[in-house]
Amino acid sequence: MTAPDTPLWEQRFRAPRHTLPAWAKSSPERCVFVSDRSGNAQVYCWDRTAGTLRQVTDRPSGAQHCAIEASGEAVWWFADTDGDERGQWMRQPFLGGPDEPAVRDLEPYWPAGLALGLRGHNLLGHTTEHGTDVSLVLPGGGSRRLYRHEEPAYAVDLSRDLTLAVIAHSERGDLWEPGVRVLTTDGRAVADLDGEAVGFSPVPGDNRLLVLQPREDRWEPVVHEPLTGERVSLDLELPGETSVEWSQDATSLLVVHDHQARSEAFSYDLAARELTRLKIPDGTIEHARTRPGGDVWFQWSDSAHPPVFRALDNDPRFPATGLPPRTALAGDMWVDGPGGRVHALLSLPRTGTKPHPAVFLLHGGPDEHDRDAFDPEVAAWTDEGFAVVRVNYRGSTGYGRAWTEALRRRVGHTELEDITAVRQCAVDHGIVDPARLVLAGWSWGGYLTLLGLGTRPDDWTIGLAGAPVADCAAAHQQAMDDIKALDRSLFGGTPEEVPEIYRDASPATYADAVRAPVFICAGVNDARCPIDQARAYADHLEARGLSVEFHAVDAGHSMTAVEERVTVFRRQVEFTRTHINAARRLP
Repeated sequence: MTAPDTPLWEQRFRAPRHTLPAWAKSSPERCVFVSDRSGNAQVYCWDRTAGTLRQVTDRPSGAQHCAIEASGEAVWWFADTDGDERGQWMRQPFLGGPDEPAVRDLEPYWPAGLALGLRGHNLLGHTTEHGTDVSLVLPGGGSRRLYRHEEPAYAVDLSRDLTLAVIAHSERGDLWEPGVRVLTTDGRAVADLDGEAVGFSPVPGDNRLLVLQPREDRWEPVVHEPLTGERVSLDLELPGETSVEWSQDATSLLVVHDHQARSEAFSYDLAARELTRLKIPDGTIEHARTRPGGDVWFQWSDSAHPPVFRALDNDPRFPATGLPPRTALAGDMWVDGPGGRVHALLSLPRTGTKPHPAVFLLHGGPDEHDRDAFDPEVAAWTDEGFAVVRVNYRGSTGYGRAWTEALRRRVGHTELEDITAVRQCAVDHGIVDPARLVLAGWSWGGYLTLLGLGTRPDDWTIGLAGAPVADCAAAHQQAMDDIKALDRSLFGGTPEEVPEIYRDASPATYADAVRAPVFICAGVNDARCPIDQARAYADHLEARGLSVEFHAVDAGHSMTAVEERVTVFRRQVEFTRTHINAARRLP
């Protein structure tokens, strides 16, 4: 419970958040999800029949990944070391009891996909410095390797009759050109496809596989029969990003379409080849799942309304939690950029006159996008009197494959060209004050923040960078293997193979040009954007006499503790207020 006099922004940060519950295949009333209702992200069991909720984990560093066995008898959760993302899957009875390793014979690993199948058979992907294995986990916790490769791979699904397994792989050495391999459960390859695997039909005896494959500037679903090679291509003709999922009777697909920062959902009748839009309000569908009987569970929000868990047909009876205060809807900006029309979301403060001080809040990924979804950070900045601009720069999803892949032309600089175009438009139209502009972001957004401060020092008053890469080569050397593979795809090789490309993309290359005060937050155990290179960058700026605040968090890449998120944001606001006011006093 928050005190009545708690500021609105803090109420929004402290309101509990949870993932969409996953249910057991053979016992769909038993569910599992992750929530921070205790003050830190932990795993919970939910029995819809009994109406009971039980906390499974109680870890100081939180828990972020969970699954439930098909029988509903046990929950799996991933135990890493203080947020470093490396560890092992643990198993705990649904009704409570001791934790035990879900797989007995594996050394610590980074998770690479998990599919819990029928009769205690499960498919597990696990990555180490030597590459990725995909193993069939047998009843009792033993395992049998089905696949190994030095490039990243991912366990996707098991067929319901347990004869086939499907994995995603990047054997071509480029994560932007994924492949799909279907194996028998004794390890024999039976089909190789391009694209992204979704999963097998949920109907026993039906081993059709659903795949998304590239077609022109979008991804379209294909229904593939692995043993015969028969395939049915489905032309949804929806621009942007499309995700698909089988209905539980395999007669239709659930289609979620993300385009230009908003979502819509459809049912696609496989026999009639017809799309029917589902009655879900405009906004963002964070996640959706089909249920037995034809129902759909989904998590929905828009920029004004906090996330809610809903069902199309029935009350899901989810245990109630307090909702944070609403905020204002975001508007749209379309700006002509060097690579085409750039879309941005604009949130304005309730008080104050134009031009506003503004925060350009950059999303991570890079292949994600800002959406018309509730974000307590956006609402908090507008409460503080700032406009918030979120730019879906080249590299973002939701605008077609060409837009997403365009960032590889010149990593970092391509995205900043689009951000600069939106900044100039907002200044020219008197929306934002060019003397009071904050560049901010987390992860890839934090990287772009540091790069923007050095390459465009006249554009920005303050920088707020969370979990950033400051030195691309140094970060590569210390990062987890999946991130190294992403680097190779983005830059066209390793730092030893293409040193000039890494140097050109690194904020550290331009550190001597930075003039703005900088706040940097980094996780001590971050395996994606290691803290050492961020700290070295901060030390360099400080040695030059700049105002720098470096905040080390006892966490990994993500902050799971609510109190820590509140603390970091409060410090960012204090830092910003101090230096914005100082900038206004300058002649």
